[in-house]
Amino acid sequence: MPKPIPSFDVLIIGSGASGLSLALRLADQGYQIAVLSKVALSEGSTLYAQGGVSAVLDAQDSLESHIQDTLIAGAGLCRPETVRLVVSHGKECIDWLLDRGVPFTEVQSEDGSVQLHLTREGGHTHRRVVHAADATGRAIETSLEKHARQHGNIKLYEHHNVVDLITEHKLGGVGNRVVGAYVLDSRRHFVVPMAAKIVALATGGACKAYLYTSNPDVSTGDGIALAWRAGARVANMEFIQFHPTCLYHPLARSFLITEALRGEGGRLLLPDGTPFMQRFDPRGELAPRDIVARAIDHEIKRLGIDCVYLDISHKPPEFVREHFPTIHAKLLELGIDMTSQPIPVVPAAHYTCGGVVTDLSARTDVPGLYAVGEVACTGLHGANRMASNSLLECLVFAKQAAEDIAACIEDAPSPPTLPPWDESKVSDSDEEVVVTHNWLELRRFMWDYVGIVRTNKRLQRALRRVELLKGEIAEYYGNFRVTSDLLELRNLVTVAELIIRSALQRKESRGLHFTLDYPETDDQQPPQDTLMTPAPPVANTREAESGG
Repeated sequence: MPKPIPSFDVLIIGSGASGLSLALRLADQGYQIAVLSKVALSEGSTLYAQGGVSAVLDAQDSLESHIQDTLIAGAGLCRPETVRLVVSHGKECIDWLLDRGVPFTEVQSEDGSVQLHLTREGGHTHRRVVHAADATGRAIETSLEKHARQHGNIKLYEHHNVVDLITEHKLGGVGNRVVGAYVLDSRRHFVVPMAAKIVALATGGACKAYLYTSNPDVSTGDGIALAWRAGARVANMEFIQFHPTCLYHPLARSFLITEALRGEGGRLLLPDGTPFMQRFDPRGELAPRDIVARAIDHEIKRLGIDCVYLDISHKPPEFVREHFPTIHAKLLELGIDMTSQPIPVVPAAHYTCGGVVTDLSARTDVPGLYAVGEVACTGLHGANRMASNSLLECLVFAKQAAEDIAACIEDAPSPPTLPPWDESKVSDSDEEVVVTHNWLELRRFMWDYVGIVRTNKRLQRALRRVELLKGEIAEYYGNFRVTSDLLELRNLVTVAELIIRSALQRKESRGLHFTLDYPETDDQQPPQDTLMTPAPPVANTREAESGG
C-alpha cells in the first residue's frame, strides 16, 4: 500500500552537482529537503564530467577575460548580467567545494607552495579550469553525496521518477503555483504524491534524444518537459552542443574524451595522419566546440570515413598517464594505448544549452518552481557553451537559488492536501515493445535530421515524425500504468518537438545551430527573449482531468 503523503519544505528533482549543492545549502539552514533520483543517487551527467570547473584563480587571469571568452563562445546570445554573475562567484564556489572535501588536483609552484592545478580548454584564453585529474565530476559528485547521506535534514529517494508537477491550476485552483509532484516509485511500482512549499528542477539535459550521445541513460529531458507541461517558458532548445570527441568504439559508445586533452596539446588528425583544424579556425584544436564538431563532421562526410583521430602520443607517456589516468585506463581495457596510439573519435550530442527560462535567482515563470543546472536556460551559454562553464553554472545557481528560497520560504503557502494518483481507468501494458520501438525511432530521426548540420527539409521531416510519435505516446500513456521507460519516452518526445520547432524558428546559423538554408549569422533576427516558445495550456493528462 502507498505510504502517507510526505511533505517537505523543498522538493529537489535531480541529484547531480546542482541538486545536491542546493540540498546541502538549504539543509544547513535547517530546512527539510527531499532529493529525488531516477536511479542511484550519483548516476547522472555530473558523475561522468571529466574536464573541470572554470574559475579565475590565476594572477595572470581576470574576471573580464573569463567574461569576454564566455560572451564570444556564446555567439551574441549570452545575457551579459548572467555571465558576470556566474564568473564573479567562481572562486567562492570552488572554495565551497574544497570545504566539502573535493580532492582537486594540486601542483607545487616554483616557490614551494602548493596550488590548484589549472588546465586550459577550448574557448578559454587562460588556464582557469580546476580539475580532479580527468574525473572531476566523479570527485564532486561522490563528495557531495557523502555529505547528503549524512545530513539529518535531507531525505533521499532513489529510484523515484516524477510523473508530473502538481499545480494549483491542475487541482482546480485559481493560481498556478507548484505544490508538489506525482512520483513513481519504480521499485515498488506505485505512484505517490509528494507535497512541498518549493520545488526545484535539477534534472540535467536532454541529449538522449539523439542516437549518439556522451550522456548517461538518465538524460531524457525530464525537467524541461515537466516545466513545459506546468506552463513555464522554454528557450534556446535549438542549441544542442555536440562534443567533438566521443570515443568511437563499439564497446564504449558514450565514453567522452575530455577537451582538456586538446588543451594539453592533443591534435586532431585524419586517418592518414594529416592535421586539419587549422583549415577551419586559426585557434585549431582550441576553437569553441561548435566549430570543432562541425569541422570533424565535415571531414567525416567529405571523406566517407567513420571517425577522425585525437593524438597526444607526442607527449611523454608519464605526462599522459598522470594527467589522464581515467581515460588511459579505460582505453587500455579496449586495446588502445593513448601514449603511443591516436584515439578514434566522433562528435556526439553532449549538452543542452537551452532549457527552462530562469532569472538570476533561478526562478522560473511558475510560482514556487526553480530550475538549476543544465535543465535551465539562464543566459550563461547563449548559442554555445564554453568548456567547463557547466559545472560552474550548477554551483553558482544552486547558491543563488538557496539564497532566494531561504529569503521567501517562510512566506510561501503550505501545500494543500494532494489527491492520490488515479489508476482506475488504466491497465498493465501488454506491448512494452512499443516503448522500445518508439524510443529508437525518435533518437534515430533526431540524429539524422536535427543534428550538427540542418536544413528546413530535414527539420520538417523530423517534425512530421515527432507529431505522429507524440500522438501514439499520448494514447499509450492514457491507457496503461506508467513505467519509468514510458515516462522518459513521454518527456523525450516533448523535448524533441521543442528542439525541432526552435530550430525551425531560427532562420540563421549561429553557434550550435547551423543550417544550410541560412548559412550566415543574421543580427537582424529577433533577440533571444522573443524567440522563447510560449507556454502551453495545461496538458490533457490523467492527473489534469481527475487530480490523480
